[in-house]
Amino acid sequence: MTDETAMLCVFNGELDKAAILYERYKRPLLNFFLRFGVEWETSHDLTQQTFYRMIHYRHSYRDGYEFRTWIYRIARNLFHDHLKDNHLKMSELNDSHDFEEEETFDDQNHQLIRIALQKLPDEYREVLHLSRFEDMKYEQIAEMLNVSVSVVKVRVHRAIKKLREVYLSLDVDV
Repeated sequence: MTDETAMLCVFNGELDKAAILYERYKRPLLNFFLRFGVEWETSHDLTQQTFYRMIHYRHSYRDGYEFRTWIYRIARNLFHDHLKDNHLKMSELNDSHDFEEEETFDDQNHQLIRIALQKLPDEYREVLHLSRFEDMKYEQIAEMLNVSVSVVKVRVHRAIKKLREVYLSLDVDV
């Protein structure tokens, strides 16, 4: 069963099908929040809230939508609500958490990349996380951010350029 088929079942009141989507997306969504620097327990809470909102707002899902983009839009909105509610900026979060059942990197190069990512402006950091870590296509990111694909391409290009500048300027003794 595809994600979209399962979500259409949930849309039509077959709430037991939400378990399929939960099993497929609980780790990726948890890691999504952790990558942005949200604390472990809060990431778990935001992941649960994402699925709660999926069920609560199931009638806003439309046939033809890509489920993955739709659920990540919910997660992104929750993340930005979390920032706003706690008077935080994305750059103030520490993304040094380990990820759920994913390979973690402890070598110096990866630590420098993490530090460089934290120094990027929020809009650049966000598109890099979505495109590189969440493996989202530019079209998906554009839909999620409610911007054009060309805006996403420009942001990614500028983000990579800025990341390179920041990375090369870092002191190697991390």
